[in-house]
Amino acid sequence: MSLPWPSFWQHIPDGDRSALSDILTELLAHGALLGETGRDRERYLLAREYHREIAEYLAPLHLELVPDPDRPILQLRPVPGDCGLMARFTKAETLLVLTLWRIYHDARMETVTETVVITANDLWQRLRLYFETVTAPTEAQLRDMLGRLRNRRLVRVQWHDDAARFGESQVEILPTLPRVIPFEDTAAWEQQAGGFRQTAPGVAGEEAA
Repeated sequence: MSLPWPSFWQHIPDGDRSALSDILTELLAHGALLGETGRDRERYLLAREYHREIAEYLAPLHLELVPDPDRPILQLRPVPGDCGLMARFTKAETLLVLTLWRIYHDARMETVTETVVITANDLWQRLRLYFETVTAPTEAQLRDMLGRLRNRRLVRVQWHDDAARFGESQVEILPTLPRVIPFEDTAAWEQQAGGFRQTAPGVAGEEAA
C-alpha cells in the first residue's frame, strides 16, 4: 500500500519522489548518506538539490542535516538533550569509537589527508594501547562491532578474503565518526577516555554510561 505524498511537498516532481523517499530512509536508518559512486552519487546530488526540504522535514525530530565540506557526505547530527533518536553505543563499542576518533584525529594532525585507513590488527593494538587495563575484544567481537559501525556509516570495512587473516582487513575511518563524538581536542578526549580505563567493555546490548 502506498501512502499519499505529503501535501507540503507537492512542488517536488513525480520523478524525484521515489528517490527522495530512499534518501530519507537512508538518512534515518544509517545516519548518513555517502555519495561517491553510482546510484549513491545520484541520490547525493538529488539530496543537495532538496537540502532545504530535507532539513526542514527533519528539524521537528531535532535532527540537523550537515554537509561535509570536503567529501560527498550528508550526515544527521542529533541535537543533544532534544533528539529522542540518538544512537546508543555499548561500552565495548564506545571504547572502539574512542580509539577510532583518536586515530583519525592524530592522522589528520600529522598530515593533510582525505582518508584514514588502518588494518584491523593496528586498530586492536591501538585500542590495547589506549585502554591497557581493560579486556580487549576478541576477533569475533571486533568483527561484529565493526560491522555495526559500518551500518551506521561511521567506517568502511574491506574484509580480507581469507577469514584466517582477519587482522589484515582494511578499516577506513569516515569523517562522520568524529562528528558523532565531537571533542574539541585531545584533552577533551582524554577526559572522556579516562572514565573507561578502569572498567571492562560491556556485553552486547549494554548501554554506555
